[in-house]
Amino acid sequence: MIVEGAALLLVAAVLVARTLGLTSRLDRLHIRTDAAWAALDAALARRALLARLASPKLQHATEEAEKAPRADREAAENEVSRLLGELDRTTLPAEIATELADAEHRLVLARRVHNDAVRDTLALRRRRPVRWLRLAGRAPLPSYFEIAEPVAPESGEQALVPRASARILLVDDRGRVLLFRGGNPPPNNTEQWWFTPGGGIEKGEALKEAAVRELVEETGIRCEQDDLTGPVWLRRVTFCFDGRWFLGEEWFFLVHTSANAIDTSGFTQLENDTVTGHRWWTTQELAGSDELIYPAQLGPLLDELLATQWDGTVRPVR
Repeated sequence: MIVEGAALLLVAAVLVARTLGLTSRLDRLHIRTDAAWAALDAALARRALLARLASPKLQHATEEAEKAPRADREAAENEVSRLLGELDRTTLPAEIATELADAEHRLVLARRVHNDAVRDTLALRRRRPVRWLRLAGRAPLPSYFEIAEPVAPESGEQALVPRASARILLVDDRGRVLLFRGGNPPPNNTEQWWFTPGGGIEKGEALKEAAVRELVEETGIRCEQDDLTGPVWLRRVTFCFDGRWFLGEEWFFLVHTSANAIDTSGFTQLENDTVTGHRWWTTQELAGSDELIYPAQLGPLLDELLATQWDGTVRPVR
């Protein structure tokens, strides 16, 4: 009995030590993430100041970005990036041009440091002991900040590639939505996230045509254009995939199905390389998950969409 009691005490001591270690590490990561965001915010403010000095035409865009709430800040700052990309810097005073280039460089570094901190924090918060014991407390989940990196004019590359896509909110008879899991192509596929079926709109293709085509290619489920509701949502996002930056415009359609089996035999080679799984999610599971899920507002907005009749409004989402 004494030996068994001692063993139990030893196990308990180890568990307590591990829990305290996880809590301490998580606290440090939260502090690191907050500090990284403060540095990123300062870098954005410096760029805004220099952008206004470079061109009065940027006054409105930079002020809108500075006033934007956190959820809209990314899109507003990418609009500033777009306008700066159109600026003829050869006409600027040398001092301002140099300072602006330095500010953009420091912004790139600050964004990378911030996103690295977010990645490490999210990775730890997804671990089962952290979730089960609620070690994060009431601390909000940090989020990535994606902003297009400037490209030197002489490189001849395009900083942002416009990409319009049709995406499908495929909902079954139990009110669950289908999501795929995937990431970047190997070997840069350490980060994974969940996303709806759908893909790029081909040249000359209408939105609903693209949605119907993508649905059958990615799930094997066929439907008519009249079966689609929407577009119900529009998500504008700047993202990096396989080393390229895209300016995404995602149009979401709602489709109800009684099918359960998903056929991915229509996947392209890229999709086979990057999609690692799929599953049906309830809105409650979406709300309680620490996984990366896009759109970020999917759970609550889908609940709202399913509870009422669509009023014909295309709602912006993030």
